[in-house]
Amino acid sequence: MTDIVLSIVMLTAFALIAGAYMFWRRTGEVKQPALMVVLAIIAIGNVLIWTVPTADGSSPAEKVEAGTE
Repeated sequence: MTDIVLSIVMLTAFALIAGAYMFWRRTGEVKQPALMVVLAIIAIGNVLIWTVPTADGSSPAEKVEAGTE
């Protein structure tokens, strides 16, 4: 289940970046597309936090799936 959620978050981050680019090209505004890119960066950072292995070699997502702390 965790894999599905992380996949959806990554797809959303890519959609935010594409949408920000399209919004910027269409309107010329900077503030709202910049905020969309910041949100995408935060989402990607959260996925990295959950998937990058820790010192013991397992990621927090694996620990949640296994039910250990």
